[in-house]
Amino acid sequence: MCGRYSVIAKKGKANPKSSGSVAEILQKYKEQNRYNAAPSQSLPVITNLAPTAVQHFSWGLLPSWAKEKKHGLRPINTRTETIMEKASFRQLVSSRRCLVPADGFYEWKRVGKDKAPYRIILKDHSLFTFAGLWDEWVDHSTGEVLNTFTVITTEPNELMLNIHNRMPAILHPEEEQVWLSGTEDISRLVELLRPYPAHEMLAYPVSALVNSPKNDVPAVLDPVAEQDSMFD
Repeated sequence: MCGRYSVIAKKGKANPKSSGSVAEILQKYKEQNRYNAAPSQSLPVITNLAPTAVQHFSWGLLPSWAKEKKHGLRPINTRTETIMEKASFRQLVSSRRCLVPADGFYEWKRVGKDKAPYRIILKDHSLFTFAGLWDEWVDHSTGEVLNTFTVITTEPNELMLNIHNRMPAILHPEEEQVWLSGTEDISRLVELLRPYPAHEMLAYPVSALVNSPKNDVPAVLDPVAEQDSMFD
């Protein structure tokens, strides 16, 4: 599960292997820093229908067919392994895909009865993107429009295996345009949703500050000794 991540605009550093509009968009991204982005918040995405702009959607998918805004659970993650089994998600893979910019994400490692939060980043500290799906919900009685998204997760790589049994599907720079493209067949798109190479990533323990989304502050990024990061 991916339930927290960060987008640090001041780094202004797109992946050096990126090319095309996605790299340019990320390079120019100067929105508010998010050190501890959490579900239900309005967060930056780049969609297949507007591939040259950063938009802000709510994290937690509200399907277009939902009868009301408070419709059940709004999934923040969607599993690669089952993404094609449900008609609603299969339709989104076909028509409503997005990139979710990030420069790191958080996951909690079970240590006995405790959990220790870790921050996972690319070794070169560059911005990258998760593969995501989005949808547009309209309240036909009021005209309210709500755009939401979910982050796709996949099996862990060797680095993540020691921390958690899931990880977000991170796209290689050359795959970002493919994910946004309207010309690729679905089977090709699903092939992109695989674990990112462990040798290009690193992880370090952070403090329990990250446990609360209220702590959207630079201190949540700071490394700590593992025993100092645990909580009951």
